[in-house]
Amino acid sequence: MPLHPEIAKVLATLPAPPPGPLDPVAMRAGEEAMVPPPEERLPLHTVEDLTARTAIGDVPVRVYTPADSAAYGVLVYFHGGAFFLGSLDTHDHVCRSLAQATGLRVVSVGYRRAPEAAFPAGLEDCYAVVRWVAEHGDRLGWDGETLALAGDSSGGTFVAAVAAMAHDDGFDRITHQVLYYPSLDLDFDEDRYASLRENAVGYGLETAALKPFNAFYLASGADPDDPRVSPIKRTDLSGLPKALVVTGELDPLRDEGEAYAARLREAGVEATVSRYAGAGHGFVQHFSWIPDYQRVFEETAAFLGRR
Repeated sequence: MPLHPEIAKVLATLPAPPPGPLDPVAMRAGEEAMVPPPEERLPLHTVEDLTARTAIGDVPVRVYTPADSAAYGVLVYFHGGAFFLGSLDTHDHVCRSLAQATGLRVVSVGYRRAPEAAFPAGLEDCYAVVRWVAEHGDRLGWDGETLALAGDSSGGTFVAAVAAMAHDDGFDRITHQVLYYPSLDLDFDEDRYASLRENAVGYGLETAALKPFNAFYLASGADPDDPRVSPIKRTDLSGLPKALVVTGELDPLRDEGEAYAARLREAGVEATVSRYAGAGHGFVQHFSWIPDYQRVFEETAAFLGRR
């Protein structure tokens, strides 16, 4: 189907990107300027900024508690942004919605970003926080049962990579992984997946922008052939947590997400694909206010076996 009319309206108002190389500082400032003030955000029982003191150093986290309870399942969230954009604030609304829909305590990770932090700093921060959650379960009120990972776009990359790292380390506490339109193959050969050509232009994220947007991460030492960078290139996907892979019909990255889910199933891992019609890349972050896409949070809750 065509691009959702509400998305099309918004895209029509966006100015053309400025000429020249990408400016991370200016682009981050532009993102942060669009974050609504706290009083306009979805209210929860508590929202608290903490420091996770991990084995590799301190990592800022934001903890979302949906209601007063003796114990909670926990969902650890990795924000997207091509490894150089995104923050605790830009994805605050996503985490609030997930906490409300699932009833889980959500821990959002303020990991280090490129280009200031070289690979694998951000990935290591994400994994370290997952281990921190398990090690400090009493403090977080973790029920010792559900420990889910979720992330969008490059955050989905980190979800897949962290799940694999945990498996290789024998850390078996992760119960679910949720990948919203993940970037799983940073090769960017346009002939690798049909969606890179079918959805190349006109739907928000364009195929030609993938290389420059990911250049900061790749230039920091991230090798596209490394399965930690391109999780779809991992040889053995067996033993990983069950997965929900959410894709957008009109996203250039659609096919690699769906191919990853297929490979998980081939390896004996329970994996569900949910493709959202009329959606391009980034719809959970930018367009979840549209009723057709708001249901992604309820779908996530159902997958996690929650409300």
